Amino acid sequence: MNKEANNIAKGILKAVGVIAAIVLVAYFIHLIGSVIAYLLIAAVLALLGRPIKRFLNNKLRFPDTLAVMATMMVFLGVLAGLIALFIPLISKQSESLSLLDIEQLKRDLNNLYLQIMEYFGTTKSDVDQLIEDSELEKTIVDGLNLNFIPDFLNSLFNILSEFSIGLFSVLFITFFFLKDSSLMQNGLLVFIPENKEGKLTATIEKINGLLSRYFVGLLLQLSILFVIYTITLLIVGVENAIVIAFLCALFNIIPYIGPLLGGAVMITLTMTSYLDADFSSVILPKAGYVLIGITVGQLIDNFFSQPFIFSTSVRSHPLEIFLIIIIAGLLFGPVGMVVAVPGYTALKVILKQFLNDNSFVKRFTKNV
Repeated sequence: MNKEANNIAKGILKAVGVIAAIVLVAYFIHLIGSVIAYLLIAAVLALLGRPIKRFLNNKLRFPDTLAVMATMMVFLGVLAGLIALFIPLISKQSESLSLLDIEQLKRDLNNLYLQIMEYFGTTKSDVDQLIEDSELEKTIVDGLNLNFIPDFLNSLFNILSEFSIGLFSVLFITFFFLKDSSLMQNGLLVFIPENKEGKLTATIEKINGLLSRYFVGLLLQLSILFVIYTITLLIVGVENAIVIAFLCALFNIIPYIGPLLGGAVMITLTMTSYLDADFSSVILPKAGYVLIGITVGQLIDNFFSQPFIFSTSVRSHPLEIFLIIIIAGLLFGPVGMVVAVPGYTALKVILKQFLNDNSFVKRFTKNV
């Protein structure tokens, strides 16, 4: 009896110890969350840079260090290009804010409100009475209170400061991940028994290959949407079409939710570009044309781009990916949806390498 009680007590203590260890590890991960984020971003950049580095090494015979530096310059060039792309938009918006006429804006918004109400069947007298009763003018003036600007600027400076630190950290880590592709592998081998090192090395190589193809395919997917959105906005005549198309295409990194957000942003910016025009004859048709362009882009993305990426890179069925993304989204939100596919792919490779004797795992990972 005493022996049983001792075993139970030991089991309880062991369970408590395991739970305490898990809590401590989770808390530690929470404390160093930004460092983990830097490592993950750097790992993704290293995966994207591997084809460039190999091309420079094998085709152009660049020394390894020079190839890494050239790859980093490509990344910096892309970043500089993106920043240069946004400068005209930021400059224009700053100029617009400095010349903002509150009274004119109020009149434009009131006019737009009237046109929308009239378009949907409400008579002008009803609209006038509604405006008079609801004091719409006062509401608009209150809504345009500019006291938020100092707080916004402080937040912007903090974001820029954190971005600078993060950018330097990511570039620094990426350089060494590219220069020594086995750096992360060697770090993981410290925690793995010697008899499992061969399997871990094969697993990492397999994951690197699959995820490299996945991220390259993802860039291709975003590029196709960017071209479609740009053509649509240029046809409609929206200013800063390239910048807006890039932002809205970038939203598609978040599966399922991203396209909705990007479409809403694109239609909103299209409508606000013609704020002083007639709603029924100008604003609504242009928003409709943009909606058609978004629909065409999403149809191409859903029936061509995504199936191609999933079948050739991560080797998983689209329905399988759909369920994984939904589950990850329910558990971890938008971030979970972004990392669901690469995380799921890595998990399948790990299971195949270490548990391939299991019949369920063998069937589950047969395409990997």
